Amino acid sequence: MIININADNPPERLILKVAKILKEGGIIAYPTDTYYGIGCDIMNKKAIEKVYQIKNRSKSKPFSFICSNLKHISHYAKVSNSSYRTLKRLLPGPYTFILEGSKLVPKIMLTKRKTAGIRVPAHNVCLALVEALGNPIISTTATTLNRTIISDPSLIEDEFKQNIDVVVDSGPVNGKPSSVISLIDDIPEIIREGLGDVSSFK
Repeated sequence: MIININADNPPERLILKVAKILKEGGIIAYPTDTYYGIGCDIMNKKAIEKVYQIKNRSKSKPFSFICSNLKHISHYAKVSNSSYRTLKRLLPGPYTFILEGSKLVPKIMLTKRKTAGIRVPAHNVCLALVEALGNPIISTTATTLNRTIISDPSLIEDEFKQNIDVVVDSGPVNGKPSSVISLIDDIPEIIREGLGDVSSFK
């Protein structure tokens, strides 16, 4: 099922419809400021395990997840004053920040070092979905089995129709990866250079 949701002004009725699917353990494809992502409620272990199966991914490689704002991040990660200033300056935006996860984050979503990748994308639809759900949403790029990225919502539906409950179509997205920055121990480290400007970390 494809649901068209306007990226500039997402209708609350449609956002609540998709959030209900997430609350019931559903898997969705949705737009971000980088790629279309595949996700579920991070508080639903069964749904998370299904996303691992869909992506054919080892559980030793946790997915990143999306929060709605800085306050939301502070529930799911340990954020120092220095990290907070960095997050405030750059979010929402095309960044994934590696932070130490809090006790609220399910173990399946943490690395052995208890770290997590956290995003606040500059995209109204995914932020509205997280707000309506009340929990973060898993974020992993929609790709075919041979790792080709799929940017067209109708092709995403064709590829995953057996495994995904709804595809949210909000039109074209950037199609480039986020920049990944580790803020562990307050020592910023560029893990991947992507869409977000990382010059301040060099």
